[in-house]
Amino acid sequence: MAQASTFETERKVIAILKVLSESTEPLGSIHIARELERHGIFLSERAVRYHLRITDERGYTQPMGHDGRMLTGHGVEELKMALAPEQVGFIHEKLELLAFRTTFDPKTRAGQVPINTSIIDQAEFKKAVDAMSGAFRAGLGASDLVATASEGEKLGSVVVPKGKIGLATVCSVIINGVLLKAGIPTESRFGGVLELRDSKARRFVAIINYAGTSLDPSEQYIRAKMTTVNEAVNTGRGKILANFREIPAPARSVAQEVIDSLRESGINGVHTMGNTSEPVCQIALGMNRVGMVLLGGLNPVAAAVEAGIEIENIAESGMIEFNQLASFWKLKA
Repeated sequence: MAQASTFETERKVIAILKVLSESTEPLGSIHIARELERHGIFLSERAVRYHLRITDERGYTQPMGHDGRMLTGHGVEELKMALAPEQVGFIHEKLELLAFRTTFDPKTRAGQVPINTSIIDQAEFKKAVDAMSGAFRAGLGASDLVATASEGEKLGSVVVPKGKIGLATVCSVIINGVLLKAGIPTESRFGGVLELRDSKARRFVAIINYAGTSLDPSEQYIRAKMTTVNEAVNTGRGKILANFREIPAPARSVAQEVIDSLRESGINGVHTMGNTSEPVCQIALGMNRVGMVLLGGLNPVAAAVEAGIEIENIAESGMIEFNQLASFWKLKA
């Protein structure tokens, strides 16, 4: 009986974490109770508050005053592990959702932008910024626009823990989002490790298909220390994070216009775009398809990890207004 009760408690805790993960704003117990009903879980406001005390004690959530609760980085990781069996293909769905929620307009330079969030010790932050400089200078990130947050503040859906600083980098899915708004459907095929020679893309040496994973490939590659971003910066030969996309061949000229306008607004995420049905970095394409290699937004962070700095990364962590971003070089200064 006690085992069944524990299982029910854990199920409700995970359901609450899932509701919080779907919001970029803090949620109170009333709102959470209403959202839980949509998932077939009926809890009173009082019962929700009881379970929130459990999530607070475990470090999964953080109270945000009268506004409610937000997920912590620990909470995000717990949710990923708990839902892993049912989340094969979760990343693919997440990319599609973020692309749909992207409202950034390169012409007006306004709107919502998808981000990655990196959590860094306050004492290590300056060292981390220095270690990232080379990758930003070499243009190996999706953009050199970043945002920071102090402990207790949030970036996307992540609350920055005590003693830490949050760094937001632009996520490469912004390309999907802006192309989608221009009427161009984009297929996200995989995240990988791209080999560079003479600073040019040669081939993918590791690949994880989005449709077959519940974890972000870039997070996994950084954790496994599979990148050599600093070597790529210094010698033009190395392994960096990259993603592979496909678009319909008739949309190529319009896509190029969109990519050019993004570049003018400070978004440089497209490394290579091929021609119709032409293999790109040794990746074969179907008829009337065009392949694109996008730079991983976390490449500068990978460079800092290579330098020995411990950093917790939450890829595709949510959205941020474009006007909240600023040049990395102002941050460094």
